[in-house]
Amino acid sequence: MIVVGLTGSIAMGKSTAAAMFAEMGAPVFDADAAVRTLYAGDGARRIESAFPGVLVDGRVDRERLSRVVLNDPQALGRLEGLVHPAVAAMRVEFLTRAGNEGRRIAVVDVPLLFETGGDAAVDCVVVVSAPQAAQRARALAREGMSEGKLAAILGRQTSDAEKRRRAHFVVDTGGSFARTRLQVCQFLRAAAGLEGRRTPHA
Repeated sequence: MIVVGLTGSIAMGKSTAAAMFAEMGAPVFDADAAVRTLYAGDGARRIESAFPGVLVDGRVDRERLSRVVLNDPQALGRLEGLVHPAVAAMRVEFLTRAGNEGRRIAVVDVPLLFETGGDAAVDCVVVVSAPQAAQRARALAREGMSEGKLAAILGRQTSDAEKRRRAHFVVDTGGSFARTRLQVCQFLRAAAGLEGRRTPHA
């Protein structure tokens, strides 16, 4: 089975590309969705214990948590120590299930793939990218986003240029949906000839 790491900086269109992979039959592990599951389940109590006051109605409020950790590297490190192992376990479960189902390809959608060293655990990396102006406009249109918050987020992400340099394939989302879909389709056709070498692991 070929394990594809899908990544990209904030507001580059990664969720759109991930949905297209799924539409074309490739199972997709969504790391952000896994975090949401963690924040609404057993992980919520552990995170509240580490960061008191972030729970609302039994769930972690991501805005409250963001205000606590975004500009505090030590707090962010403590949060990642709670979140990353739990998400990695979910990812292993997903890949094991995909392998047992005889899937030819599986996609893991991980925003911080390079930053966490996750690129070492996949067979190839697809980076989703768009012009900087489009990225900024998309990001600032999001609820709760500000210039300062965007700058802080970008500051802890590997640059788009570096991600593109390290990618095996780049999906440019700066054009139409049809053009993006075509690129995803082209990648899947090319990947069909690859040989998967990885076994599921964290």
